[in-house]
Amino acid sequence: MSNFIISQEQLDLITQEINNLKKDKVVLQQSLREEQSQTTAKTEDLFLELLETGDALEALLNYLEQNPNPNPEFIQRLPKSVAAVNRKFLSVLGKRQVLPIEIELQSTQPDFNLCRVVDREVRNDVADQTITKIVRRGFYLGEKILRPTEVITSKTSVGEL
Repeated sequence: MSNFIISQEQLDLITQEINNLKKDKVVLQQSLREEQSQTTAKTEDLFLELLETGDALEALLNYLEQNPNPNPEFIQRLPKSVAAVNRKFLSVLGKRQVLPIEIELQSTQPDFNLCRVVDREVRNDVADQTITKIVRRGFYLGEKILRPTEVITSKTSVGEL
C-alpha cells in the first residue's frame, strides 16, 4: 500500500471542497422538499377541481336516477348543463396548458401530425380525404401533442381504402 503525502494547503482545499459539497447537499435536499411540496399542492388543486366537475356530473345523474321521467324543462336545459360541465372540465385542463387541437370539418385534409384517421366514409359532396367527422378531440400539452384528434375522412367510392 502506498502512502500519499499532501500539504496542509491541499488538505485545506479538500476539506473546503467537502464542506462545500455538504452545503450543496443540504441546499439540494431543501430544494427537493420544496418542489415535492409544490407538486403535492398542485396535484391536490387539480384533483379538487376535477372533483367539482365530477360533482356536477353526479348531480345530473342523480337527478335522472330519481326522476326517470324528467320534466320537459329539465330535458330542454340538459344540453346547456352538460355544456357547462364540459366548459368547467376544459377550464381545468387549460389551467394546466392542456388545450384542444382545433380542427375544421369539411374544409381541410388531415394534418397527420395532429390527426389520426380512424375510419373513412363514402362522400361525393366533398373532396377525397376531407375530414368529415371528429370522433375524439385531440389535445396539446404545451407545445407537445398529448393526444391526436381522431377523425373520419371522405373517400369517393366504396372500393377505395
